[in-house]
Amino acid sequence: MRWIIGLIINALILMGIAYVFEGFYVSGFIAALFASLLLSIVNMIVKPILVILTLPITVLTLGLFLFVISAITLMLTAALMGSAFVIEGFGMAVLAAILIAIIQTFVVKPLRNRR
Repeated sequence: MRWIIGLIINALILMGIAYVFEGFYVSGFIAALFASLLLSIVNMIVKPILVILTLPITVLTLGLFLFVISAITLMLTAALMGSAFVIEGFGMAVLAAILIAIIQTFVVKPLRNRR
């Protein structure tokens, strides 16, 4: 149940980012929900591989390169979604990854830790 709530909150975060920034487009809530689901699948499969492959640069940047990896997974999700989810430029993807991380820290993580 918490996983579904996390997906809905992530979809709302994607919708909020799309509302605030012009270079980030989501066609609707259903597309945002599907993008959230697809992003969680990409984060489970692709992100660990990227983290291991880029471990030296992640250590050199004190972990800041993880935002670049998150941006790559966002861009991959946008590529898989087609025109329903569009990110214009890598800089917008990095900004969105940072915003998603910040918002998840304060909203989604406390919900998962609550019993």
